[in-house]
Amino acid sequence: MMTHNELANGARGEAQFMMGDKAYIIRPSFAALIAAEDEIGSLFDFVERAAAGKALLGEVVALFWHCLIDAQEMKRAQFCEHLAALGMVGLTPILKVILRQILQGQ
Repeated sequence: MMTHNELANGARGEAQFMMGDKAYIIRPSFAALIAAEDEIGSLFDFVERAAAGKALLGEVVALFWHCLIDAQEMKRAQFCEHLAALGMVGLTPILKVILRQILQGQ
């Protein structure tokens, strides 16, 4: 887990969100995107569904989980609860950053 003093690196396509007093970084590395694709299917199809407002919450959670830095410090169920607390308003800006990175690459 990152401390609240560490910030996401926008040049890497990272996104940051807070849960309590902890900052979490989502980094869409190649390996993370491959792992997410193994779970949710084609990322290009996912991007199209997201753009059309048809992405499933489970897909978004899976994408974020695989891109989460230091995921081993938290159980996935716990992570899901944190994301649910953020709501769609909190998740959407993070998703936009990740989608942009998927489309643009590094």
